Formats: sequence, structure tokens, C-alpha cells
Amino acid sequence: MNLIIRLLITAIVAFFLTKLLPGVHFQSFSAAVIFAIVLGILNLIVKPVLSLFSLPLTIITLGFFALVINAVIVLIADYFIDSMNVDGFWWAFIFSIVLSVITSLANSMFSKD
Repeated sequence: MNLIIRLLITAIVAFFLTKLLPGVHFQSFSAAVIFAIVLGILNLIVKPVLSLFSLPLTIITLGFFALVINAVIVLIADYFIDSMNVDGFWWAFIFSIVLSVITSLANSMFSKD
């Protein structure tokens, strides 16, 4: 149940972020739900591999490169989802930062301890 709530929070936040950021587009809310599922799968499988290979860069940049990895994950999700469109790396970068911050706040408000 907690997983479904987290996926819905991510989908809702991502859908409303497309209203604020002109460089990221979803065709419908169902596309945002699919994005949340694909993002979860990519964060589970691809992100650890990218983080491992980029560990020296992440250490040198004091963690800043982890934000770049998040943007790359959003771009990979864009590649797999036809009903989503990201206009470039910088839009993915901004989108991933804002999505991470807002979903973290929302998940902390709705999670049970």
C-alpha cells in the first residue's frame, strides 16, 4: 500500500510540474503514472550502476554529480515513454531536482512512522 501511495504522489507531483515547467510534457495523467512506475524501476536497476561507475566524479564534485545522474534517469524514462517529452538535459535537470524535493516533502507528510 505504501508503494502505491508513493507512486501516486510521484505521478501527481510530476503531472503538476509539467504545468510549471514548459520543457517537460505529459499527454495525460496516465502518462505521469507510467512515468512514476518507470522511474521507480530505473531507480531500482539503473541508478545504482550509474552511481557506482560515477563514484569518483561524485566524490570530486562533493555530490553534485548525483544530480546529473538523476537528470539522466529522467531522460532515460523519457526515452522509454512515448507520451512524455523532455526538451533537453537542462529541463530534465530542473525537473529532477524539483521532483525530488517535492516528493520527499510529500512522502514525509503522508508516511506512517
